[in-house]
Amino acid sequence: MPPLSQSDPEVSLVVPPVPPSGRRTLLGRLSLPERNYVAEALRTETVGGVLLLVAAVTALIWANTFGSGYASVSHFHFGPGTLGLNLSVAHWAADGLLAVFFFVAGVELKRELVAGELRDPRAAALPVAAALCGMAVPAVVYTLTASLGGGSFSGWAVPTATDIAFALAVLAVIGTSLPAALRAFLLTLAVVDDLFAILIIAVFFTEDINFLALGGAFAGLLVFYVLLRTEVRGWYIYLPLALVIWGLMYNSGVHATIAGVAMGLMLRCTRRDGETHSPGEHVEHLVRPVSAGVAVPLFALFSAGVTLKGDALAGVFTRPETLGVVLGLVVGKTIGIFGGTWLVTRFTRAELNKELAWADVFAVATLAGIGFTVSLLIGELAFAGDEDMINEVKAAVLIGSLIAAVLSGVLLKLRVRRYRTLYEAEERDEDESGVPDVYEQDDPEYHLRMAAIHERKAAEHRRLAERAGAASSKPDSPA
Repeated sequence: MPPLSQSDPEVSLVVPPVPPSGRRTLLGRLSLPERNYVAEALRTETVGGVLLLVAAVTALIWANTFGSGYASVSHFHFGPGTLGLNLSVAHWAADGLLAVFFFVAGVELKRELVAGELRDPRAAALPVAAALCGMAVPAVVYTLTASLGGGSFSGWAVPTATDIAFALAVLAVIGTSLPAALRAFLLTLAVVDDLFAILIIAVFFTEDINFLALGGAFAGLLVFYVLLRTEVRGWYIYLPLALVIWGLMYNSGVHATIAGVAMGLMLRCTRRDGETHSPGEHVEHLVRPVSAGVAVPLFALFSAGVTLKGDALAGVFTRPETLGVVLGLVVGKTIGIFGGTWLVTRFTRAELNKELAWADVFAVATLAGIGFTVSLLIGELAFAGDEDMINEVKAAVLIGSLIAAVLSGVLLKLRVRRYRTLYEAEERDEDESGVPDVYEQDDPEYHLRMAAIHERKAAEHRRLAERAGAASSKPDSPA
């Protein structure tokens, strides 16, 4: 029997491909701590994504069957007017609940920068380049479409965002077990995407600034930072302070979600001796279910209620603004992310993981065209005051996201057998140690445990062979 080589499929599932000297592998195997973190984060986001889908469908049905009731609930105002916070339900959802979502995004970003895939500038080149191209190209596509059609340029930022929860819900629905590297790539893309979306909101959608309130918000953030660094503990201290910071940020004229991401970035996300989780990871573990399971679905419920009557649906492919949103999400995102990834391999000493193909990158890039939560938020900000246009842009976001979901679902299904093979190899734990076997290849204890397992199996087979031999030697045994 000829010796097995690394190119043999049975071996490539266990032994990671080794690139030529001096070259790095793009979308290679994650470290075990990173793999565990990604798995836990994506489990929560997948559940949240399913709830998000349910909320979006509920909003569409509600708005198109009992439109007056939906409008009355969405526009119902409550809150302390003396503090400038007598807001509508929809406004509370967009500015209040999404602050929780952006808080989690801030913690994710901080962790990626100090302990995750973005801590190494060379490793960060891929997701950063892909995310930047995945935002720039959709903006260019929208701008060109609006320019050629004589439309408004105000919505250029609408198709730039990726909704990780919605994307994961699509993966859950179609039943595709993506390898850990592709799942981590999608998550990191979304984290970087959220960062730049926050910057876009802060820079381009801030008009009149109340510097007194803004100064108060910064003072509150400073107190928040000092309390964290002096290791003061107690949710009863931080939660009221966070609400004060949020209220001041809202009244400053800067979008209130900025307060969420700022506080998230302040948490410590590195582990000290004796810690199983950093404070940032602990808080994220507690808050992420609230964000994915409550905040984002409720925002979707009061933002996705598009009236699919009249020109709202028919005009999506005829108005330059709405067509630009659809093309930006479906075409711009795919070309941008795929092109950014290819450029990294073209101009750096890096090459794609041998276990994957460029078709996999293209499918994930198409999946990233699902822009929902942040796209809806930016659409509301970009066309504030024009309810008809906001409704049509929301319809465009929904249609563009649906098209991207269908296309990516088809592309991913074409490779589903390969993904399942890779996924099963990544999850296999034959020695039942709680650690996947692929991470124990350099551990002598693992091989001793496997040797003991195989010896027990060999002894059992020898016993069965002796029994079979004894049975065959009987006079009345079949010939």
